[in-house]
Amino acid sequence: MPAATSLPADAPGLFTEAGGDTRCAWCQATPLYRHYHDTEWGFPVADERRLFEKICLEGFQAGLSWLTILNKREAFRSAFANFDAEQVARFDAADVQRLLADAGIVRHAGKIASSINNARRVLELRREFGSLAAYVWRLEPDAASRPKHITLEAVRALPHSPASAALSKDLKKRGWTFVGPTTMYAFMQAMGLVNDHLEGCASRAQALAARAAFTPPV
Repeated sequence: MPAATSLPADAPGLFTEAGGDTRCAWCQATPLYRHYHDTEWGFPVADERRLFEKICLEGFQAGLSWLTILNKREAFRSAFANFDAEQVARFDAADVQRLLADAGIVRHAGKIASSINNARRVLELRREFGSLAAYVWRLEPDAASRPKHITLEAVRALPHSPASAALSKDLKKRGWTFVGPTTMYAFMQAMGLVNDHLEGCASRAQALAARAAFTPPV
């Protein structure tokens, strides 16, 4: 998860390139990270594949940095049928062996099995709610439950939230794995269910405008 909680205690929450925009400090490591911050993180998503992809990749990230996963994302997409849940749900033992031999991804048997299991759970959610997106967005937290000001200190104090705990609990009840409250909060941050771009970050206003123009699926 590319969150301010991963920064050293004395790190600034924001950085400004010479003659450029001010951004959240966590994204300054590489151009790819900055592009992800500027165009994806915190912007609302209803696309089924992107939502499923993010849940899977957050699971693979456990114990690693998000930048490590981001650098491997295209390889993950190729290996996991572009995160088409219907296709991943049909993966068999031969596919598992193929994935375990793929040096382009994180070769962790438990995380691979989790992604296949969760693909099958996506299909169950679709039968009940119509789409994964409709299920996820019904749990968007209301403004009253959010910090009044999104500062570095506020984000550091939010490794998870009541909404992410509720999402985690319900998914686990439905048989999902690698979906703990902290993982689900990172998912909510990335998919725009919450906007944790810090105040002063140029992308914060852009993400707010995108959310205002976004109609949650039902």
